[in-house]
Amino acid sequence: MKLEILRPGFATTVQDLGRPGHAALGVSRSGAADRGSFRLANRLVGNPSGAAGLEVTLGGLVLRATALTTIAVTGADCPLSKGGLNGPITLRPGEELALGMASTGLRCYVAVRGGIDVPPVLGSRSTDTLGKLGPPPLAAGMLLPIGSPPPGFPTVDLAPRAPLPVSPVLRVTPGPRRDWFTDPARLLSTVYTVSPDSDRVGIRLTGPPLSRTRHDELPSEPCVPGSLQVPPSGQPILFHADHPTTGGYPVIAVVDEEDLDVAAQLRPGQTLRFRAS
Repeated sequence: MKLEILRPGFATTVQDLGRPGHAALGVSRSGAADRGSFRLANRLVGNPSGAAGLEVTLGGLVLRATALTTIAVTGADCPLSKGGLNGPITLRPGEELALGMASTGLRCYVAVRGGIDVPPVLGSRSTDTLGKLGPPPLAAGMLLPIGSPPPGFPTVDLAPRAPLPVSPVLRVTPGPRRDWFTDPARLLSTVYTVSPDSDRVGIRLTGPPLSRTRHDELPSEPCVPGSLQVPPSGQPILFHADHPTTGGYPVIAVVDEEDLDVAAQLRPGQTLRFRAS
């Protein structure tokens, strides 16, 4: 059983729940950026929560089944050529599924019963766009192998989800270099806008710059998903799924892990704020 990629869309990668435990080697966790939506897609087709699937940025993916299979699409609100979001969809041999462009949110997740069965690297099938680990981003003509379906059938046939927030408020914990800033509380009173330069590595934000009390060089320090690193421009960068494991700019705060799924769906031009956790 394989899935044929007819059009890859804007940017589509294979993802699972990542490869934790390799930060000492300079390898980030990677994996699905919106882990809740990813897990839900797998649940809807009866897969284990970590089975590899597809992360589709903005939409535009068109695929074809080569055998009878069940898939599910979750995450960003995008139109489908068959079925609907957040529920299982049966594809017959030769049948196609097209994802339109997302109207809200940024990333869709496509799970197929049995999971995408590409070779694992360091225990994960995820594509790390910064470290260049795992399979390459999808291209037209690719045939993705599908694993053996799990025993039993899915017990959930619909899982409605709340609409994505228009201007979310993300919870943060003070960072290790909060004292490097003249007014660290300004982070919580500012409305930021997501920059078009954002990607899976980091979400770049624009707003009134955060000024620093110290301007000496900072040795590279370990960073975690959700770190808000502030370069000399004063514009924060929210480290996300494929972030570097170390950084040389001060971290003013860290976004709570529970809110990183919301951050993963932020589109360029969207606004957000932070509040103390």
